[in-house]
Amino acid sequence: MGIMKETGVVGDIAGFFSSIATDISLPVYTFFSAGLVNIFVPSGGGQWAVQGPIVIESALKLGVPLNKAIMAFAYGDQITNMLQPFWALPLLAITKLKAREILPYTLMLMLLGIFVYIGGLLII
Repeated sequence: MGIMKETGVVGDIAGFFSSIATDISLPVYTFFSAGLVNIFVPSGGGQWAVQGPIVIESALKLGVPLNKAIMAFAYGDQITNMLQPFWALPLLAITKLKAREILPYTLMLMLLGIFVYIGGLLII
Protein backbone atom coordinates (compact mmCIF):
# COMPACT_ATOMS: atom_id res chain seq x y z
CA MET A 1 0.00 0.00 0.00
CA GLY A 2 2.80 2.40 0.88
CA ILE A 3 4.49 1.94 -2.49
CA MET A 4 1.21 2.50 -4.33
CA LYS A 5 0.51 5.65 -2.31
CA GLU A 6 3.98 7.18 -2.28
CA THR A 7 4.64 6.63 -5.97
CA GLY A 8 1.33 8.31 -6.79
CA VAL A 9 0.03 5.41 -8.88
CA VAL A 10 -3.29 5.31 -7.03
CA GLY A 11 -3.74 9.04 -7.45
CA ASP A 12 -2.93 8.75 -11.13
CA ILE A 13 -5.46 5.95 -11.66
CA ALA A 14 -8.23 7.70 -9.74
CA GLY A 15 -7.32 11.08 -11.18
CA PHE A 16 -7.50 9.74 -14.72
CA PHE A 17 -10.96 8.31 -14.17
CA SER A 18 -12.23 11.48 -12.51
CA SER A 19 -10.81 13.69 -15.25
CA ILE A 20 -12.83 11.95 -17.97
CA ALA A 21 -15.96 11.41 -15.87
CA THR A 22 -19.31 13.14 -15.88
CA ASP A 23 -21.83 13.20 -13.06
CA ILE A 24 -23.44 10.06 -14.54
CA SER A 25 -20.27 8.13 -15.32
CA LEU A 26 -18.24 8.96 -12.19
CA PRO A 27 -19.72 6.11 -10.11
CA VAL A 28 -18.89 3.65 -12.92
CA TYR A 29 -15.33 4.93 -13.22
CA THR A 30 -15.00 4.88 -9.43
CA PHE A 31 -16.16 1.26 -9.45
CA PHE A 32 -13.52 0.24 -12.00
CA SER A 33 -10.69 2.25 -10.44
CA ALA A 34 -11.45 0.76 -7.00
CA GLY A 35 -11.46 -2.72 -8.52
CA LEU A 36 -8.16 -2.13 -10.27
CA VAL A 37 -6.46 -0.69 -7.20
CA ASN A 38 -7.86 -3.50 -5.01
CA ILE A 39 -5.78 -5.99 -6.96
CA PHE A 40 -2.62 -4.25 -5.72
CA VAL A 41 -3.87 -2.92 -2.35
CA PRO A 42 -6.08 -5.72 -0.99
CA SER A 43 -6.88 -3.95 2.30
CA GLY A 44 -10.19 -2.11 1.99
CA GLY A 45 -9.31 0.35 4.75
CA GLY A 46 -5.87 1.01 3.34
CA GLN A 47 -7.30 1.46 -0.11
CA TRP A 48 -9.88 3.93 1.20
CA ALA A 49 -7.13 5.89 3.00
CA VAL A 50 -5.33 6.28 -0.31
CA GLN A 51 -8.20 6.58 -2.78
CA GLY A 52 -11.03 7.93 -0.60
CA PRO A 53 -10.07 11.61 -0.68
CA ILE A 54 -9.91 11.50 -4.47
CA VAL A 55 -13.34 9.85 -4.67
CA ILE A 56 -14.88 12.43 -2.34
CA GLU A 57 -13.23 15.38 -4.10
CA SER A 58 -14.33 14.14 -7.52
CA ALA A 59 -17.89 13.53 -6.33
CA LEU A 60 -18.17 16.99 -4.82
CA LYS A 61 -16.67 18.59 -7.92
CA LEU A 62 -19.12 16.84 -10.28
CA GLY A 63 -22.16 17.04 -7.99
CA VAL A 64 -22.47 13.29 -7.48
CA PRO A 65 -24.10 12.32 -4.16
CA LEU A 66 -21.41 11.14 -1.75
CA ASN A 67 -23.32 8.01 -0.81
CA LYS A 68 -23.41 6.91 -4.45
CA ALA A 69 -19.70 7.58 -5.00
CA ILE A 70 -18.71 5.80 -1.79
CA MET A 71 -20.88 2.78 -2.55
CA ALA A 72 -19.42 2.62 -6.08
CA PHE A 73 -15.98 2.51 -4.47
CA ALA A 74 -17.07 -0.22 -2.04
CA TYR A 75 -18.64 -2.31 -4.82
CA GLY A 76 -15.48 -2.08 -6.95
CA ASP A 77 -13.31 -2.94 -3.98
CA GLN A 78 -15.38 -6.00 -3.11
CA ILE A 79 -16.05 -7.43 -6.58
CA THR A 80 -12.37 -8.06 -7.31
CA ASN A 81 -12.08 -10.08 -4.10
CA MET A 82 -13.52 -12.87 -6.23
CA LEU A 83 -10.13 -13.01 -8.02
CA GLN A 84 -8.26 -13.88 -4.85
CA PRO A 85 -10.27 -16.35 -2.78
CA PHE A 86 -8.66 -15.47 0.55
CA TRP A 87 -12.19 -15.05 1.92
CA ALA A 88 -12.85 -18.72 1.05
CA LEU A 89 -9.97 -20.27 3.02
CA PRO A 90 -12.20 -21.63 5.81
CA LEU A 91 -14.59 -23.09 3.23
CA LEU A 92 -11.70 -24.67 1.32
CA ALA A 93 -10.34 -26.25 4.49
CA ILE A 94 -13.72 -27.71 5.44
CA THR A 95 -14.55 -29.04 1.97
CA LYS A 96 -10.99 -30.17 1.13
CA LEU A 97 -11.16 -28.28 -2.17
CA LYS A 98 -8.31 -26.35 -3.74
CA ALA A 99 -8.59 -22.71 -4.76
CA ARG A 100 -8.16 -23.61 -8.43
CA GLU A 101 -11.29 -25.77 -8.18
CA ILE A 102 -13.53 -22.90 -7.12
CA LEU A 103 -11.86 -20.10 -9.10
CA PRO A 104 -13.88 -20.64 -12.33
CA TYR A 105 -17.09 -20.26 -10.32
CA THR A 106 -15.91 -17.16 -8.50
CA LEU A 107 -14.83 -15.60 -11.80
CA MET A 108 -18.26 -16.23 -13.32
CA LEU A 109 -19.89 -14.67 -10.27
CA MET A 110 -17.50 -11.73 -10.51
CA LEU A 111 -18.44 -11.08 -14.14
CA LEU A 112 -22.13 -11.34 -13.33
CA GLY A 113 -21.64 -9.05 -10.33
CA ILE A 114 -19.91 -6.44 -12.48
CA PHE A 115 -22.97 -6.17 -14.71
CA VAL A 116 -25.35 -6.07 -11.75
CA TYR A 117 -23.36 -3.38 -9.93
CA ILE A 118 -22.85 -1.23 -13.03
CA GLY A 119 -26.55 -1.49 -13.84
CA GLY A 120 -27.43 -0.49 -10.31
CA LEU A 121 -25.05 2.46 -10.35
CA LEU A 122 -26.51 3.74 -13.61
CA ILE A 123 -30.14 3.28 -12.56
CA ILE A 124 -30.00 4.74 -9.06
